[in-house]
Formats: sequence, structure tokens, C-alpha cells
Amino acid sequence: MTARNDLQNRHAGCRFCGGLLVDFVDLGMSPLCESFISAEQLNVMEPFYPLAAYVCSECFLVQLQEYVAPKDIFTEYAYFSAFSDAWLTHARSYVSAMTAKLQLGRHSQVIELGSNDGYLLQYFVEKGIPVLGVEPSVNVGRAAEARGVTTLTKFFNAETASEIKGAGKQADLVVANNVLAQVPDLNSFVSGIAVVLKPHGVCTIEFPHLLKTMVANQFDQIYHEHFSYFSALAAERIFRAHGLRIFDAEELWTHGGSLRLHVCHAGDDTHPTQPAVTSIIDQERKAGLDRLETYARFVDQVRTTKRKLLSFLIEAKSQEKSVAGYGAPGKGNTLLNYCGIRTDFLDYTVDRNPYKHGKYLPGTHIPIFPPEKIAETKPDYVLILPWNLKEEITAQLAYIRDWGGQLVVPIPELSIF
Repeated sequence: MTARNDLQNRHAGCRFCGGLLVDFVDLGMSPLCESFISAEQLNVMEPFYPLAAYVCSECFLVQLQEYVAPKDIFTEYAYFSAFSDAWLTHARSYVSAMTAKLQLGRHSQVIELGSNDGYLLQYFVEKGIPVLGVEPSVNVGRAAEARGVTTLTKFFNAETASEIKGAGKQADLVVANNVLAQVPDLNSFVSGIAVVLKPHGVCTIEFPHLLKTMVANQFDQIYHEHFSYFSALAAERIFRAHGLRIFDAEELWTHGGSLRLHVCHAGDDTHPTQPAVTSIIDQERKAGLDRLETYARFVDQVRTTKRKLLSFLIEAKSQEKSVAGYGAPGKGNTLLNYCGIRTDFLDYTVDRNPYKHGKYLPGTHIPIFPPEKIAETKPDYVLILPWNLKEEITAQLAYIRDWGGQLVVPIPELSIF
């Protein structure tokens, strides 16, 4: 499909501004990426949904349609942040920096939205700083409580924010790391941030940077659990509409390249806007993120990556080489389902999360084992599915050199080392 034809396919209803939506990339039909399958479910019908992303012609917010309600995705969730050493290091560093920057102490209040298993708030607890996690997933919320993290098991929105404020809690610091993408009702969520934030409080929001996603061809960041994909351009409009102002911005390594935005109330002059905000928005404009034709070109990169990965796997299997996977992340399930990779190409995958052991990947039904399986079977190649943690995983798998094993990374370009 040419860019010209792509731009003719318009749909109603941006979730933020109501503007017309234009085709961005179509990844076919796919199951929910965290809906792991038990052995008893292998012969039961599995629901697949369209995985097509669109871009708003008005505000340039990239988004999916809401095929599944959040309660059906997040009430019981398979993702636990604390199983990544690199992620814990990132969280600990953030806590130290924000504690010093905002001079947080035992009279302060930190609220995290989408607090998962307490992987981040536990470090504030260690410092004696009062915390509240807001987490809709019952199972990971229990893990957070076990770490001493007070957790409200609810979806965060304007109503929940009013309840928290009504209970006498407002935040010096609101943390919203990698949660904004998982919210279909953006306006309710962002307006809720304004409610729970103290007059001079700060909210930090982290999300995969859409510019990096496009430049580095990270299409596997797209899955049903992520309803929206953000540039600073789009985020600035969203926060401004709810009386909030971005006053600082940082570029991070996480998820292949993320943004951390620092936000305050629009009328709070204690947080002057830093040059980094303008710099990042200018960078996005220079890359064309304020022009629809830029988005129309993304699909060709995606198709090229699919062909290269399949060509490698076909060649490896024709030479009777064995291929295993490392990790069972959401992004990996997007990649495998879009490319049609099943056990004919990938013998199995492994993961450090015991919750996934003995289960099967959604759609592809590739079995999941503990990491020790790799040493037992000695595969010729190991395909790293959470490529954003490549350095950490490479160190963990250094031992595969003993039998001549090689690592394979599919994104942004297929590489073997």
C-alpha cells in the first residue's frame, strides 16, 4: 500500500481530541499478548483481535481501537517488573534522584499509578517516605503488599483520584511509569493526575518515545494492552488540556528509548520550563512527527524486518539448527504472531518469571520453561525477545559460547553475535 493510499483511509474518533484517524501500521490478527495458555487450554478456541494502529490527523496521537476492556486485561496480569535486574536498578536510581530533587521525607507523599508489584515504591518505603500504589491487577498488587507497599487495587481515573483526595491524600510526587499507554480513557486519567497532585507537586511520566519506536523500527512495542503511543508533541497537548504543564524532559534507555516528562500544574511558577522540553519537541518536528506522510512510511520498515527474520529462521532450520527463545514479553508475542513464528521455527522459550513456567505463548503456543532449559538443550541460536534488555540478557547467557551458541536480536535490524 502506498503512502498516498494509506492517507486516504480515515476513521473517526481519536481518544483524546476526537479527530480523524489515519492508518499507521496493520500487524494482522493477534491474541492479547499477556494471555498465556495452560496445557488444558491448548485445544480451546483462542480469541484474536485486529492489531492495527492509527494516528490522529489533528493531535498526532498514535493509538489502537479498544477491542477489549481494561478489566479483562489487567485484573489478573502476568507481568511482574521485579524480575528484571536492569529495571530494578533503573527504579532505584530514579527514587534516589527524585528524593534529593524534591527533598522528600517522612512528611511527604508519593503516589504511583500502575504500581505493579511494588518494584519502585519499595525503595521509597526503605527511605521511610509514605507511599500509595494504585494497581488494578489483583495478583501483582498482592506481591506489592508483600513488599510493604500500601496498594489500592483499582483502576486510576478521575473518580479514583477524587476518592484518594477525599481520603486526605495528595502527592508531592506522582509517578506514572509506563502506564499512560495502557489507559483507554486518557482524559479521565490525566485529569485525575491534576486532582491528586499538590499545588506545587510534580508528576513524572515515562513512556516509550514514539520517535524512537519509528526510527528504530520497534513495531513490536504495539500490542492490545497498549492503547496509545506518545510523542512529546501529543503529550504536551494532552496535559495542557487538563491544566498541566511539561516543565522538563529526559531521554532514557528503557524500552529501546523512552521519555520521562516532568509535569506540574500550569499555574505553578516554582517549576520553570527547561530547554530540554523545546529541544525534544523540535527534534520531533524535524523528524516529521507533525506531518502525516511520515507515519505512512513506517509500514514498509515493518514488513522488511518480518522478511529478514523469517529468512534467517528458514535458513537455520534448513541446516537443521536448533533455535530457542529467551523471554516471554508482550513485545515478543507481537513479533511472533505477526511473523507467524511457531514451534516449527522456535523450539521453546524461557523466562525468569515462575508465573509463566509450564504455560504457552498466546497464539503461537510455544512452551515456556525456566532459563535452565537452555543449558540442558544447548541450542545453536537463542532469539532474544525482550531486545530492550539485550545487555542484561547477553551477560546471563554468556555460557552458550561453551558449545558455540549464538544470540539473535530481531530489532531494529536482525543481528547475530
